[in-house]
Amino acid sequence: MNSPTPPPMPDMDPLALHEDVVPQIEALRLRRGVPLIVTDCDEVLMQFLVGLETYLETQGLWLDLRSYALTGNIKHHGTDEVFAASSMPGLMKGFFETSTHALIAVPGAADALKALSARAQIVVLTNVPFSERETRAKNLAAQGMDYPVVANKGLKGGAVKKLADMVDAPVFFLDDIPHNIASVARAHDASHRLHFIADKRLAKLMGQSPDSHFHTTEWSEAHDFIAARLDDSGF
Repeated sequence: MNSPTPPPMPDMDPLALHEDVVPQIEALRLRRGVPLIVTDCDEVLMQFLVGLETYLETQGLWLDLRSYALTGNIKHHGTDEVFAASSMPGLMKGFFETSTHALIAVPGAADALKALSARAQIVVLTNVPFSERETRAKNLAAQGMDYPVVANKGLKGGAVKKLADMVDAPVFFLDDIPHNIASVARAHDASHRLHFIADKRLAKLMGQSPDSHFHTTEWSEAHDFIAARLDDSGF
């Protein structure tokens, strides 16, 4: 989640890769010449916001959805005092540690990816803490999405470019964060980029990323867009 009108992308190298991400990608067994779908997880495959709101209730907190942001919008029940920005890292660490295994899939995600997997390879590229990678993979698999999971840190352009070089075929990228989409556009302009925000409350707060080719909250629409591009490419 970010601000409602995203500022310019952070001044970071769009090809930057965290040292712990590289071996995860290199361990993947991707088929050269076969299209690749690289998908984010939170608010694309999993209902992040619903899970976060449930967790916040256990902490005496609530989320005031005034903008597409967490910091500044989480408040204490009773007083409505804003939760301290300095405490956000600890709060989010607790959320991922206690809730990653319990997040519920976005409706239609599993069926859409299953259908597309007959024509493309699928990798989940998620900015989940490295310590929660296995838990995230197990949760996805339990809900019909048993695909390789790469835990990323930072922007996603570098990871997508490395994956694209491994397959040398059409690449599709789905994410809810405009900065990630922008970094992929810079790193691998040939990619087909989908701005996907599952929670309709959040989608209303965020216009379409200018670096994306398609914007949706529905997996049926994402499926049809990807399938049509695959048809156009002869796959």
